[in-house]
Amino acid sequence: MITETTAVNFRQNLGEMLNQVQYRHDSVVINKDGKPVAALVDARLFERIRRMQDRFDALCQRIEAGFANVPEATGLAEIAAAIKQDRAQVRSSAKKR
Repeated sequence: MITETTAVNFRQNLGEMLNQVQYRHDSVVINKDGKPVAALVDARLFERIRRMQDRFDALCQRIEAGFANVPEATGLAEIAAAIKQDRAQVRSSAKKR
């Protein structure tokens, strides 16, 4: 479960919210001026997020290296063409239903 709270309320109820995260494995989103600024999550979830971020960063580096010699305009044109083709396929399959 995800709970949203204000920064002031979070400060006032830190112990309770730590228990909520530690024992119930919930998450707490902390809002300041009505906008989310931080989250308190279970340590195991945080480790999973860090590992996923590391894998994502490595994948981005591999993609970047693979396309290092492709001019930006060419890459953007290929992306636009792929998006157009995918959207056409989605529309086509929606019409068949």
